[in-house]
Amino acid sequence: MNKKPVALVTGGTRGIGLGIAVELAKSGFDVAVNGRRPESDVKNALDTIHSHGADAAYVRGDIGDDASRSAMLDALRQRFGRLDSLVNNAGVAPDVRADITETTEESYDRVMGINLRGPFFLTQAVARWMLKQKESDASFRGSIINVSSVSATVVSINRGEYCISKAGIAMATQLWAARLANDGIGVYEIRPGVIATDMTSGVKEKYDKLFAEGLTVEQRWGTPEDVGKAAAVLARGDLSYATGQVIMVDGGLTLPRL
Repeated sequence: MNKKPVALVTGGTRGIGLGIAVELAKSGFDVAVNGRRPESDVKNALDTIHSHGADAAYVRGDIGDDASRSAMLDALRQRFGRLDSLVNNAGVAPDVRADITETTEESYDRVMGINLRGPFFLTQAVARWMLKQKESDASFRGSIINVSSVSATVVSINRGEYCISKAGIAMATQLWAARLANDGIGVYEIRPGVIATDMTSGVKEKYDKLFAEGLTVEQRWGTPEDVGKAAAVLARGDLSYATGQVIMVDGGLTLPRL
């Protein structure tokens, strides 16, 4: 069994997920990242994680698919023999931003399957594994970190299915926190604001203008590193007696202001 703690970051080969994976590597974790691309396409990401001292593994799979989730965890058991932290980061936006009067069932099902159903049942499977680790080692401490979005509470009527999926993640965080607290497994939610990634590159001009006009208290784009640092604090267990809590990484976007 691995001597170092092991973390799994879904959607961890780019953007926010890679930012989290790197900060976990810096914190002494070996890191497995998940994605749907061929492993040859994620070599640079793995090299980056490895450069910070971590054993970096890639477990390819679709978190929206039950068989794929099971295969991912089987691969982790074989590779590391343990799992100390799960970061549910993978998520998608609607393929087409449409007013909620035009949302299709197909788009709704796709977004909810990847953003909510997948993480819920991946968490269930990981929780069972962590509970077994706790039975074998009373000192075991685990963490589950859900990366949601300010969209859990901030309305965007042209991507309603996305907002609903993130609101669901918020409740799932509370449910798992309540269930696992007495077993030494902390469950947390990170809500990023506007983060500079390839997903937001198409709206750069729009948000540059909004930042200049005071959209946030900190007038800049958030970075994957910002989110990664918050995740590392939670995964290391630095924030004790706080399970179920929401960590806002949004530059003050959601602060009520007059």
